[in-house]
Amino acid sequence: MELFRSASIDWLGKKWYFLGFSLIFSVAGILSMLFWHHIPLGVDFKGGTQVRVEFSQTPNEDHIRSAFDRAGVRDARIQRISDPSGHAANKVIIALPQSTATDAAHDAGRQSVENALSANYHDSSFTIEQVEIVGPTAGKQLQKQALLATAYSLLGMLIYLWFRFELIYGVAALVAVFHDTLITVGAFSLTNQEITLTVIAAILTLIGYSMNDTIVVFDRIRENLAMSRRETLSDVVNRSINQTLSRTVLSSGLTFLTVLSLYLFGGEVLHGFSFALVVGILIGTYSSIAVAAPMLVAYQDWRAARGKVATLPAKRARA
Repeated sequence: MELFRSASIDWLGKKWYFLGFSLIFSVAGILSMLFWHHIPLGVDFKGGTQVRVEFSQTPNEDHIRSAFDRAGVRDARIQRISDPSGHAANKVIIALPQSTATDAAHDAGRQSVENALSANYHDSSFTIEQVEIVGPTAGKQLQKQALLATAYSLLGMLIYLWFRFELIYGVAALVAVFHDTLITVGAFSLTNQEITLTVIAAILTLIGYSMNDTIVVFDRIRENLAMSRRETLSDVVNRSINQTLSRTVLSSGLTFLTVLSLYLFGGEVLHGFSFALVVGILIGTYSSIAVAAPMLVAYQDWRAARGKVATLPAKRARA
């Protein structure tokens, strides 16, 4: 199935609009991470206690927060959760940061939540459904492992693209993936949603998805370069993007609809995971066209201006 049989869009002619779009969202995310909400790490990474509570009646978040203030419990994060079960409005998640420097007193958070609720609510009016406790040492280890997993995946992809194409192709794809990750994490900061281990899994997924989409475009560029030596690189890149446009729209569109359904109907457990994929697939598809390809052309134009031969992978053996 082909949606765009004879597309002739001048993608590179719109590169300054793409640059402006990327700068707006990237800078907004960076400002939020630096000055506003920072990076809202979940209990998995910063340590602490997360308690899911179901009330017999619709709870008032301000009233719950006041109850914790009166009990001397500070920095409690209270969030109403959604659940397809029909009791969504009666459930909240109460998260407390780790207040001790060791793991010895990690159960104090749960006890403080129970005491604050018992002092302000009748015991029969609420039920503690689930308690998750992560010590500060474990949180730091998980944070380090998440960063290493992301870094290793990026390094592996760079090496593969360097071998498969040329180094500039790998660098362009890596910059595009970093752009996707930055905007996705910035979206979590702007919306003040916690980043958990499931969100890291979603980010690694979108890294692979975005890289795959970029490789498809790069492979078509290489094929066209081998057949059209007289065309300028800009013309070849534009034609290659247009030729892969149907595949990009179909694959990305269907995947986006799937993760959007997860986000809308998947419940609180999948909310962070699906939100990361919704944002990441949109930005990842965009970056393959609007970031990676223009960067490749800009580098080759820079080499040509300095009197150097462009590094083109047309002579590489195909797998």
